[in-house]
Order: sequence, then C-alpha cells, then structure tokens
Amino acid sequence: MVISKTKLAIGAVAAMAAAATLAGSGLRWSKGEAFFQDNPQELIDEVWQIIDHDYVDATFNQVDWREVRTAYLDQEYTDKPAAYEAIREMLEKLGDPYTRFMDPSEYGNMKIDTSGELTGVGIQLSQDEETKELVVVAPIEDTPAFEAGIQSRDVITKVDGTPTEGMTTDDAVKLIRGPVGSSVILTIRRDSQEKAEGAAKSSQSIDFTIRRDRIEIHPVKYSERRDQGLNVGYIRLNQFNANAASEMRDAIKDLESKDVDGYVLDLRSNPGGLLYSSIEIARMWMDRGTIVSTVDRRGTAELEKANGRSLTDLPLVVMVDGGSASASEILSGALQDNDRAQLVGTQTFGKGLVQSVRPLGDGSGLAVTIAKYLTPNGTDINKEGIAPDVVHELSDEEREILGKNRELIGTVEDPQYAKALEVLKKQVKTAASVDSLGNS
Repeated sequence: MVISKTKLAIGAVAAMAAAATLAGSGLRWSKGEAFFQDNPQELIDEVWQIIDHDYVDATFNQVDWREVRTAYLDQEYTDKPAAYEAIREMLEKLGDPYTRFMDPSEYGNMKIDTSGELTGVGIQLSQDEETKELVVVAPIEDTPAFEAGIQSRDVITKVDGTPTEGMTTDDAVKLIRGPVGSSVILTIRRDSQEKAEGAAKSSQSIDFTIRRDRIEIHPVKYSERRDQGLNVGYIRLNQFNANAASEMRDAIKDLESKDVDGYVLDLRSNPGGLLYSSIEIARMWMDRGTIVSTVDRRGTAELEKANGRSLTDLPLVVMVDGGSASASEILSGALQDNDRAQLVGTQTFGKGLVQSVRPLGDGSGLAVTIAKYLTPNGTDINKEGIAPDVVHELSDEEREILGKNRELIGTVEDPQYAKALEVLKKQVKTAASVDSLGNS
C-alpha cells in the first residue's frame, strides 16, 4: 500500500500498469526544487527524516539509522544523479523492496498510472524479497501483455535480451516502457504449478514479443447469465483504479434491476490499486462490520467500517488466486471475515504492507512502508495471503486452455467459475430456506 498527498492506493510494486500505491493525505510539502539542486545533502536528509519518523520497523532492519545519516551527509555530491544513487543505497539497508526512491520521471509515471490511463504493455511487477527476482503479480486484462499470454507468477529474466539480475522494478519499468507502437521482448521463466510427488518443479523459458500501447482501463466487466439454473450476476474487477468504484456501483445497480439470484465477483489476477476504491466497493456489499485496519510502528490502528449503505444483500461468491493482491485482499478479507461471501480459488498473493508516497523538493518521490494492514479478524496477510473457503486449483492444462481461449474465462468452461457457481447455488438455496421460514 502507498500513501500520496492526494489519494491512497494499494497494490504490488507497479510496472506498466497501475502503481503499487496506497493513498492518504495530510503529508507535508517539500522545499523548493532550486534549493535541492544546490544542496543535494538536503534532499538526502529529507528522505532520511521521513524514514526516521514514519518507517514501520523501528529497528530499521537492525541498522543504526543515525549512523547512516552521518555517513551519507558527510559525502560530497557533484549532481542530482549522484544524490539519487546515494539515496537508493541508503534505502537498500532497510531490506524492503516496497520502500523506494523515484526520480522525477519515475514519480511522474507513478502518478499517471493511478489515473486509469496507462502506457506500456500492461503488467504489474513485484520484486521477490528473498531471490530479488522480478515477478509478475498479474497482467491487466485486455492489455498487450494479457493478450500475449503473460501469467501471474511469471519471472521476467530478460528485457530485450538484457538480464534482469540485480534490477529493481524501476529499472525494469524504464526498459519495458517505450513509444506507443514499438515492441519489447520479455523473456520469462514459468514454473510448473503441478509437481509429481518427490519430483522437482519444472520450469520453461519463453520469449514474448509485445507491442506497447496506451491503454485506458475500464476495470469492471459484468453480465447477467443463466448458469446451472441460476440467474447469476457475474462481475469481473481487474484493478482498483480511479474508475473502479463508480463502475462497480453501476454494475450492481443494473444487475439488481434484473432480479439476479446472486453474484460471482471475480478478483482473479487483480493486482490492487487505490485503497479508498477497495473500501468504497466493500461498502457496496457490506451493510455493517469492519473492512480493514492499519497498524503503524507505534501500534496505532485505524479502522475503516461499513456505513449501512450496501447496494445488495444477495448471496455472493468471490473468486481469488495468486494474482489477487493488496486491495483485492482487503476486499476479499473483509467479505470473508464478515461472513458476507465465500472465497473460491487459490491462496492470494500476500501483500499486506502500507506505503506512503511523498513528493520531494526536486520533483522526485519516495514510497515508504509506514504500516501493515489487517483483515477484520486481525489476520496479517503479508507474505501469507488469504486462504479461500473452497480451494480449487487449475491444472497446467486447464490454465493453458484458458490462456489460449480468454473468452472462456468466467464461463462454465472455466473450472474455477464452475466451482463458484456450485458454491453460489448452495448459498441461494440456504437463503431461500431461511426466507421461507421467516415468512411462514
């Protein structure tokens, strides 16, 4: 999660798609750009001060943070790039891939990314905390990466032939971005999801040539369909961007007018996005209860709750998988813990940290981990993810079929959707029985 001066967002570290941000407000403005051009030490010290005051780990990864300040302020810096490099070195000591410095170009791209209009290929990246590999959180649906067949958990090993070993997500973003209409070759390592007993997991290397594009993302797709004897409202939410809450509201209202029996909300491969978007959407499904709490290093908890303005109380099943991250986990965790919905699919991604995005004096920015978020039952999902109520894995063969035939996603030919329908049917039957008893 990340907080900016203007809005909060949550998600995995972003590349080519929505930013990995959690938003908030009330953060101070930095000093003027000209001042920092002449005094790069002041920029370094401002970053140090923000970390010292707000970083979630009061031990600073067991580093003497005051000693770090002295060491970096005692150096001479000939220009801003040298100061930027020093800041990145300083932040690496925290061992936190989500706390990162963004130069003015990177910071500008991050702000654009949360607007719902993207330029690139349409993927979100995260850096594995242990291996430091660049891992695809999820491709954004109907983007070039999605159409090319990039999948959640793919590891990007090369960009246009350049090995990604040692790269940060920002380094990779710079290589993957480019003019609209140009192409980039991504080399990925894909590990098999299935493993015979006692056998090592296999992997393959695949080259994808992907054409860059400018993409306006409409995150909600929905339809009314008759499946397994039910009138189902199917809603697929791809990302929690600036358009998500309003589009979700329209979808629910339209489906309510068609007298659906219940809903299937598909959050698979949804990498996250704006925090307030996830809270608004949770309130559309929940009439009461806690949605999420955040805890900083001082133990302060902030609660977000339902406000009694839900749009529907019909039965609900939520589909999740390993690409469902951050804001998706907040929404699915809230619905699960409040017994509002059952989750079907596989374990979610496990990104439960909150970042604040701060503008700095020279037009650059800093994302700093300031807290962690907990589900209503107090579950810390970071690195662990949320376990579905009904586990239903896709086989490698099933995943390949869906990858080649995207139109099958969210149909009865999609095994996870078929399982969600089965669970929904039981919910609808139970709700009908309760209603019948109440009216007798």
